[in-house]
Amino acid sequence: MKQYLLIYLLLLAVTTAAQTKDDAERNRLIAASQEGASPLFFTVDAAKVPLVSPEGFTQTGEYTLRNGLPHFFKKAAAGQPLRVGFIGGSITQGSWCYRLQTMRYVQSMFPAVTMKGINAGVSGTGTDLGACRLKEQLLIHHPDLVFIEFAANGAYTDGMEGIIRQIRRYDPAIDICLIYTIYNGQTKIYAADSIPENIQGLEKIAAYYQLPSVQLGMQASLLEKEGKLVWKGDTAQVHDRIVFSADGIHPLAAGGNLYAEAIARAFDSMRRMSISGNQDNSTLPAPLIADNWEDAGMYDPQQLATFSKDWLPEVTAGSRLQQFKGWFPYVMKAEQPGASFTFRFKGNMFGFFDIGGPEMGQLTIEVDGKAMQVAERGIKGTRLLKAVDNGGNPLINRFNNYCNNRYRGQHELITVEPGNHTVTIRLSADKADKHKILGNAQLEDITAHPDKYDRTVAYIGKILLRGTPLPQ
Repeated sequence: MKQYLLIYLLLLAVTTAAQTKDDAERNRLIAASQEGASPLFFTVDAAKVPLVSPEGFTQTGEYTLRNGLPHFFKKAAAGQPLRVGFIGGSITQGSWCYRLQTMRYVQSMFPAVTMKGINAGVSGTGTDLGACRLKEQLLIHHPDLVFIEFAANGAYTDGMEGIIRQIRRYDPAIDICLIYTIYNGQTKIYAADSIPENIQGLEKIAAYYQLPSVQLGMQASLLEKEGKLVWKGDTAQVHDRIVFSADGIHPLAAGGNLYAEAIARAFDSMRRMSISGNQDNSTLPAPLIADNWEDAGMYDPQQLATFSKDWLPEVTAGSRLQQFKGWFPYVMKAEQPGASFTFRFKGNMFGFFDIGGPEMGQLTIEVDGKAMQVAERGIKGTRLLKAVDNGGNPLINRFNNYCNNRYRGQHELITVEPGNHTVTIRLSADKADKHKILGNAQLEDITAHPDKYDRTVAYIGKILLRGTPLPQ
């Protein structure tokens, strides 16, 4: 018996180590994808985007229709102009991962209807930041339908429910469709006739609000099982099978076609549903998750905070930060240690959406006049820190190993006890060991251009809150 127990524990340790390694690699790929903003509005050119076919695959459970998309299809049938919103991570932000092919198919269903897409994908981010930026980057543009894609980016359920409830409160006539992408290793779960655990959590929310959902990875998983598809490979070396992705997460065009085909099959079925389109979503049920992110928001820095004289606005359009203009019309920039900004709010979380790069420095925080440290919350699928009196880190470093000779969007979220708070964020004089952070494989640029890195700069694009801003 002891021998079997020892073997079991050894196998468990090996499996856990492999899973931890896979998680770390996935997180690295997601973080590395973080760059800048994409154009917000888009249309598809039928001559350039192929029309996927929903035929050739049938599998029970690939999609669940629930209440469908009645408002969207009623408007489409009436010939009204439509806006289709997409919010998610890098798989949504990317052009050929599913978004363009999906928009092309939906447009083909109603060729006489004018349709415009809204790309609210932000690489390397999950439902935590998604819930904060939802209104500014998507809802104010009045979409008629919203696809939500965050399964491969943590699948944080508290944030997902917050996104859904914000949409419902903003306009109950906006239809919602949850779509579930997958990552390396999860094809085997589908092939074994099961559903990945992270997606199961999202499905509970979809079922609670009676929203349609689509399992995008089911067909690819079964094709892999049949030896007809390689989930992660090189198209230059594999010629007899479909290569889904090069990295195990982000689909190549052929993989994106398979994702879009799943959505096409769901849309064909939903179009046939006998729903009047008069469904009333105006009454929200009680939250499924008490601490969901319905109260999350993103705010213009100068409208929310008071900045010391060392902070100056820098317009992103036409500047070296041009790639961020879709998110930040301007950033507040400071380089002088001690430069600070202060804001007040009622709630339980604050943070910022900023830019990382070679010159970035470190920040300190004060909450209600007291210097605080930050510690990891350890909640999977989020970047949540918590403010603590001690035992944490007094510095929030805005430089990381993805800032090697490049700029990237990034964010921090810090929880506090619920209540009214005054927060001051200050630029520190302490400099991080950037050589150590970059590691031996990334020293070429910092060695050639040390002055570019030997600075303490911060670029604040937005302030993030869970709660309500308070006047200064």
